[in-house]
Amino acid sequence: MTSVRINNFQLAYTDTGVGRPIVLIHGYPFNRSLWTEQIPSLSNSYRIIAPDLRGFGDSEASSQDISTMNQLAADVAALMDHLEIPRATIGGLSMGGYVALAFYKQFHSRVRALILADTRAQADTEEAKQTRAQQAQKALSEGMAGIADAMLPKLLTPETVSKRPEIVKFVRDMMLQTKPEGAAAALRGMAEREDQTALLPKITVPTLILVGAEDAITPVADSEKMHHAIDTSRLVVLDHAGHVSNLERTQQFNDAVLHFLRNLNG
Repeated sequence: MTSVRINNFQLAYTDTGVGRPIVLIHGYPFNRSLWTEQIPSLSNSYRIIAPDLRGFGDSEASSQDISTMNQLAADVAALMDHLEIPRATIGGLSMGGYVALAFYKQFHSRVRALILADTRAQADTEEAKQTRAQQAQKALSEGMAGIADAMLPKLLTPETVSKRPEIVKFVRDMMLQTKPEGAAAALRGMAEREDQTALLPKITVPTLILVGAEDAITPVADSEKMHHAIDTSRLVVLDHAGHVSNLERTQQFNDAVLHFLRNLNG
């Protein structure tokens, strides 16, 4: 494990491969091992940096009780500074997509391209905010097991749940490793995140949008909205995949990302 102290906490990260840098940002309530099926494929041609966001995986939780998307994006920028990476392709899945959009808004000159997987630009509804507040309290009072068990059927397709126990176990174990205080801080941050819909037409870098056809958390319609608003975007819908499409349809996901990266100009 490699780590660095930035912004008053110890951040763990993977840095592997040689070539143009790609930063991959995990979702909630996961960690950098979310990308375990992407890193070997991508690192043959690219330098892959995959951080554990504050409060997740091997990274410390901060003393703050909220981790805003802007703060998480600033953490990524600080890691890039440490690694002397001025500009990179920024990719994220789910909450990682929220962080990627926040990163673009704050540091657009540092973004060569965007990869937005199973995510959305809209802010939470009032009902969703209340649900996140309840989940934050549940994480702190009861730990992650109940949250993990409740989320699993929403994250994966019914076929995966019934026929691919290795993926179910992998995803559940990832969630159980999350620090309750880190989960609660991120939930509060997601509830307060900005609506980035107005940002989308201003995105001028090549953008790949990926989504599982059966994603119940951020449905295909959310990705279609982003695709229609971002002139430089390409949309790929992955059949027989839910919210963690990179694990359920690994080959198709990796092929789409590699094709996108190889066709970038400059």
